[in-house]
Amino acid sequence: MHGPVLPADSPASSVAPQHSLYIWGIALVAALGGLLFGYDWVVIGGARQFYEVYFHLTSAASVGWANSCALIGCLFGSLAAGTLADRYGRRRILLAAAVLFAISSVLTGWAWSFSAFIFFRILGGAAIGLSSNVSPLYIAEISPATQRGRLVSLNQFAIVVGILLAQVINWRLARPVPAALPADLLLQTWNVQYGWRWMFTAVTVPALVFTFASFFIPESPRWLCGAGRAREAKAILERIGGAAYAGAEIAGIESAQRDDAALTQSAKSSWRELLRPAFRKILLVGIALAALQQWTGINILFNYAAEVYRSAGYGANDIFLNIVITGAINLLFTVLAMMLVDRLGRRLMMLAGCIGIGVSHLLCAWAYHAQWRGTAVLVLTLSAIACYALTLAPVTWVLIAEIFPRRIRSQGVSTAVSALWIASFVLTYTFPLLMKLEGTAGIFLTYGVICLIGFVFVAAFVPETKGRTLEQIGAGVTQA
Repeated sequence: MHGPVLPADSPASSVAPQHSLYIWGIALVAALGGLLFGYDWVVIGGARQFYEVYFHLTSAASVGWANSCALIGCLFGSLAAGTLADRYGRRRILLAAAVLFAISSVLTGWAWSFSAFIFFRILGGAAIGLSSNVSPLYIAEISPATQRGRLVSLNQFAIVVGILLAQVINWRLARPVPAALPADLLLQTWNVQYGWRWMFTAVTVPALVFTFASFFIPESPRWLCGAGRAREAKAILERIGGAAYAGAEIAGIESAQRDDAALTQSAKSSWRELLRPAFRKILLVGIALAALQQWTGINILFNYAAEVYRSAGYGANDIFLNIVITGAINLLFTVLAMMLVDRLGRRLMMLAGCIGIGVSHLLCAWAYHAQWRGTAVLVLTLSAIACYALTLAPVTWVLIAEIFPRRIRSQGVSTAVSALWIASFVLTYTFPLLMKLEGTAGIFLTYGVICLIGFVFVAAFVPETKGRTLEQIGAGVTQA
């Protein structure tokens, strides 16, 4: 199975950009949204064992709700991101997400009740929903075709840095506590009273940096063209790649706009257009890719890492160290992915990732079934994380940002990322319940089978987009 084939490159994509340092700089600023996303998403993994004691959470339902409530905000933020990004531009929404991150992190950390904690976690989730849509979308729209994979992967790199930052801060802030400490004494420890609060609050610093830096990046030239501001778009593209590059890109964008006008009589895109026959198939591909990335189960190894390693026989101090090791492995293989994505292509990396993660999960299931403990489980979970960081983690975001035609790009990305957060909510909320029902071995078996099904899906339906401009990809999708 070779999957859909897109048209070959046109001269528009063959003009090399001249100012790589500038494009990397603005992409790095946009990727700060990913860093905040990664930190806010994973910080709960270290904080939860302390705030659960503080708020007296004992049932699986309340624990699952506290861990997954932010996903409600992620969903609403994702659904709103497409419309807001089309109406106000990509840059302003990145700025709004940065401000939301700063506010919600402080208020979550110093919540005075469980209800307040839930509300501010949902608010922080809305910031994640906005940034997880607009950061990769913005980077894709400013990137030259030959560098787009690496530049969009920079967003995933920033997510991973945020994850590792949260893991290190959790590790350093958590103070040693004697084992089997009585509940009344545990409640009075620094970890339970203040430690988890500072874990959430620490993200305020990079959030303020992101807010300040957002004032200095340009608007997306493709959004400017759609808003009738082609002269401003050309000036930005000239700064990115020079006059020849800007001329070729503007020509390609204007050609895509003419094709859109021929396709539909409406001057503006709308959510209903996602269901047009020309766009329906690629929308389903985007949704399925988003769900697959989550249902590989890797985020369980971040959000519920303490439970996974505790069940493998590790003590409290070793658990925090193991979590930091997973973050370091995640970072290392994400850097490797950035080096390979524009060389190997998206499809090959996705296919290899499904196999690698699937086999790691199946072996991990066997390890738990055979009652292996300690090093065996750690090695297999690190193997799954390495495969994920090298493939599905960055490449899914690259594909979601680039497979949708210009006319429906904002709505398409918004829908796919919303599906990602729905899938993540189901994954996170159900884990404590499935742990009781299936046991750890059964959970890893389930995730492993899903990965192998994902391999078949990618082979059959996901197109290769390496080296093509967004306009070429869009034209191929509508013709497929």
